[in-house]
Amino acid sequence: MRNIVEWVAVLVVALVVALVIRTFLFATFWIPSASMQPTLVEQDRVVVNKLSYKLHDVNRGDVIVFERPPGEAVITENGREVKDLIKRVVALEGETVTVRDGQVYVDGGLLDEPYLPDGTVTPNTCGFTTITVPEDAVFVLGDNRSNSSDARCFADHSVAESSIVGRAFVRIWPLSNLGGL
Repeated sequence: MRNIVEWVAVLVVALVVALVIRTFLFATFWIPSASMQPTLVEQDRVVVNKLSYKLHDVNRGDVIVFERPPGEAVITENGREVKDLIKRVVALEGETVTVRDGQVYVDGGLLDEPYLPDGTVTPNTCGFTTITVPEDAVFVLGDNRSNSSDARCFADHSVAESSIVGRAFVRIWPLSNLGGL
């Protein structure tokens, strides 16, 4: 009887620890579309640090998971509604973003994007040209610039920091591509 009680206690503690970790620290997310290629491809799985932005500010270049902005079209994948999106932060609050001649400019300077393949063109999707990022918000783009519904198309052209779930920092699936982002 003592062994059974010990095993039940171990299982309960393990479940509680797992729930605390998943709720407050880390979560896994799957990539539902090609919008982040070549960095992430469809069906990749990533781990997201949910605590990250409680300890420090969002940084340009971070790959973030965020709740689908209000009013944006519902996306489904294999019959499941996609509630969270993943994109890269390219501008922070107060910065002015311009897309011109296939390039991204922040506060008038050409944005250095070493994570993109050479020759990547950023089209003025959805008629986007310029925005000053609102307070407590960020401007995000998919790495697959010609095939990404991102801040260029969002109603507010930005993502509220309060809707950010966390920072994606490691790909865990497929195992052949295991590693940091």
